[in-house]
Amino acid sequence: MLRSHDRFPYSPITRRAEFSWPQGRRLAVHVCLNLEHFAYGEGLGVSYSPGLPHPNTYNWAWREYGNRVGVWRLLELFDEFKLPVSLLLNSEVYDHCPEVVAAFRDRGDEIIGHGRTNSEHQNDFDEAGEKKLIDDVTAAIERHEGKKPAGWLSPGVNPSNVTPDLLQEAGYRYILDWPMDDQPVWMRTRKGRILSLPYPQEVNDIPMIVLHHGTAEAFADMITANYDEMRRQSRKQSLVYGIALHAFIMGQPFRLEALRRAFEHMRKAGDGAWFTTTGAIADHFIAAVPKS
Repeated sequence: MLRSHDRFPYSPITRRAEFSWPQGRRLAVHVCLNLEHFAYGEGLGVSYSPGLPHPNTYNWAWREYGNRVGVWRLLELFDEFKLPVSLLLNSEVYDHCPEVVAAFRDRGDEIIGHGRTNSEHQNDFDEAGEKKLIDDVTAAIERHEGKKPAGWLSPGVNPSNVTPDLLQEAGYRYILDWPMDDQPVWMRTRKGRILSLPYPQEVNDIPMIVLHHGTAEAFADMITANYDEMRRQSRKQSLVYGIALHAFIMGQPFRLEALRRAFEHMRKAGDGAWFTTTGAIADHFIAAVPKS
């Protein structure tokens, strides 16, 4: 028999409990922005410089463009379309560029744990080391934001076998590491339950543009096509649609025009959709659908 994670059973989406989002809406839409910082000459990353040792100056500076320039252009776009943002935050950003986090705080956006830095993955630690990593991030966010984060995305979306357990024990309510559904899913932990919230592997600029070499226009088409189709599907049952962005990719000037077009399409066709944060989605689902 094949090894199982034993976190949740198989469940066809056509056989789920009926529920709606606030005000009877059927499609919840969240935009997640990854805000990351890497150790210079030491960390991980996505290499666009084949043949050079990785990481390298070229790669580090490419990522840093997102923190210095791209994120500010994206903030203007989010404000233009009045889009709430779920900010997936490396806690090292507080020391590196606190002005960026302050800008999202001023908007009232949600701050979500995303490790200390993407220069390390949770799978590289033993359980005690991973617990300290989670505790460090939780304490940093609580110190700066005045409250603990409710959600978590592992750096590199690379959790360990005990990540859901450690997060639930640290007080987290939901996790974004499992892209297996279009609805939230309750996951077993060794001391209770944690909610898995849909985070996109496909409508995500890193796999689409960096790994699959898609264009900004193709990514915008993906965003709008996915939105239109999920609106049709959501007439039958409530769904979650997530869009994952990175400032060093979609904050490039030539890509912003395409992203603006996608946001404009969603806003014009948005009757009945709930544009919100991952935390608000989790809170509503936890109240509406009891732990299974």
